[in-house]
Amino acid sequence: MRTSIRTTRASVAARSNWQGKALVGGLALAASYFYVRAKAAQAERQNPPQGRFVEADGVRLHYLERGSGPVVVLLHGNGIVANDFETSGVVDSLAERYRVIAFDRPGYGYSERPRTTVWTPDAQARLLHHALQELKVDSAIVVGHSWGTMVAMAMGLQVPDFVRGLVLLSGYYYPTLRPDVPIIAQPAIPLLGDIMRYTVSPLVSRLLWPLLSKHVFSPMKVSERFRQLPVWMMLRPKQLRASGAEAALMAPAAMSLSKRYGQLRVPVQILSGTQDKMVRGSKHSERLHEALQDKGHASELQLEPGVGHMVHYAHPELVARAVDAIATQVGEPVMRRSPRAEALARAGESGV
Repeated sequence: MRTSIRTTRASVAARSNWQGKALVGGLALAASYFYVRAKAAQAERQNPPQGRFVEADGVRLHYLERGSGPVVVLLHGNGIVANDFETSGVVDSLAERYRVIAFDRPGYGYSERPRTTVWTPDAQARLLHHALQELKVDSAIVVGHSWGTMVAMAMGLQVPDFVRGLVLLSGYYYPTLRPDVPIIAQPAIPLLGDIMRYTVSPLVSRLLWPLLSKHVFSPMKVSERFRQLPVWMMLRPKQLRASGAEAALMAPAAMSLSKRYGQLRVPVQILSGTQDKMVRGSKHSERLHEALQDKGHASELQLEPGVGHMVHYAHPELVARAVDAIATQVGEPVMRRSPRAEALARAGESGV
């Protein structure tokens, strides 16, 4: 009898202990949820849309537009927003002589990302091409950074008569083992990921942000211009889901695209840092360049010693030169505006 009583008491104590821990865990998740929601709302209040919106295929996309002339489209990488091209200096370098359109890709910034679609590079390329048609753009030079290079490549393969040329920065072009993917992809897991991205994931990501920034810029120091980007805009639950989904899609997407590189018919400029820790240095870029040249395609490769993944921060002027090289190659009439003309143009765009 005494043994039975002691067993019962132990069972009750264990159950009570478990219930207490569950209660504490539940309260912690609830607190995290309200904190994340408050920080996300604050980030959007402090950083309202700076650009315009266009709807294509039922999806509302946000984009920035500067300058006039031949069109250059900018496609950012994973985990970031279109403003990355502004803070890096690329937009200013190009807007002197081009009409620059920088999209928030689906799910990033203020662009929608319907869950009914698997947003592969091909799916995004079709959507963005249709969005550009809505903006009355009939041809463009397309610049992609990191994950954005796969979207740029897909667009070049799909609509070569529309894409005048590609500028590819720090790209991931071939499927390779990425040990970070299982961690980054977690917010995209149905149900469990939904709970995490509204509670734990943004908090953990915020703690890790300084280390992640160092990693992508290494061996260089993190650019002070990069620090201007609003971190919590990029840690909002919807963007973490987009980032997680694209991390999971990275290798399969590269595998699918790499089988079609030989079909590319547009000129390509490839820029890469030799010490890029995100994509094994410049090996991806060198391999792509060799593959294109073997097929007789117009490809130029520029490797930057001592530069990591964020080559557009290290050398925004080289991005502009690469665009110029393609514009010259395809016969685009490029004219540089004076600083005064650029200031007047910007004033007119803003309605001042």
